[in-house]
Amino acid sequence: MQQIKVLAIGNSFSQDGVQYLREIALSEGVDMLVGNLYIGGCSLERHWNNVVNHAHDYYYYRFAEESFKTDGAAILEILESEQWDYVTLQQVSHLSGQFETYQPYLFQLSAFVKEHAPQAEQLIHQTWAYEIDSSHDGFERYNNNQNTMFQGLKDAYCRAAELLCARIIPCGQAVQLARSNTLFDYANGGKSLNRDGFHASIPQGRYLLGAVWFETLTGKTLSSEVYLPQSNENPISQAEAKVLRKCAHDSVIIQQAFNQR
Repeated sequence: MQQIKVLAIGNSFSQDGVQYLREIALSEGVDMLVGNLYIGGCSLERHWNNVVNHAHDYYYYRFAEESFKTDGAAILEILESEQWDYVTLQQVSHLSGQFETYQPYLFQLSAFVKEHAPQAEQLIHQTWAYEIDSSHDGFERYNNNQNTMFQGLKDAYCRAAELLCARIIPCGQAVQLARSNTLFDYANGGKSLNRDGFHASIPQGRYLLGAVWFETLTGKTLSSEVYLPQSNENPISQAEAKVLRKCAHDSVIIQQAFNQR
């Protein structure tokens, strides 16, 4: 079985995105090595400054046959530690809808990745809008309005992807689609897909995100037999899993259609 290697350069939102990715992939017959360079609340500007200063400030999570977490990692050494097939970039969530905060750091970081991992396809990880009652300070940038934040980040990530000629992992789109279903319509009594108003809920939110990553990276549609994370406190029902898989799939289809315009 050929192994797919994907590295996320991100923060806690990339942690949410890839937490279940390897298990999902394995259950669908795909061997995937997943790496995540993590600093909480890390922006594109800080990622680039870390490159310039060769800062060993990251936690590095490596999900593989033998998984581990290390402290004091640097972007360069992790880029050169594997023959990555994919490397993902993203903006910190509270700045995600403000494109002026992306540059010049996105171009600089992308060029650095291309220099040190030229074989890797670069993708843009689209983050998601906060919950309607989120207390995150950054929500004020969007007038504490979920739809305003979503439209802003959707437009900003689209511009970023066009500049890099990169594909988008449409997690924000998937979350909004799921929120339109009664099971996850938080405003009307459904479950929130956020555990604290902004991070993904465990396990439903992270499961949705992992499904989006899998379908984007592999082009495969998830089966009903796919890995389902276990949770004694908040188990995923079969009805929820079906909705989440559909929203993940639909978001990828929507993104593909947009790319082909």
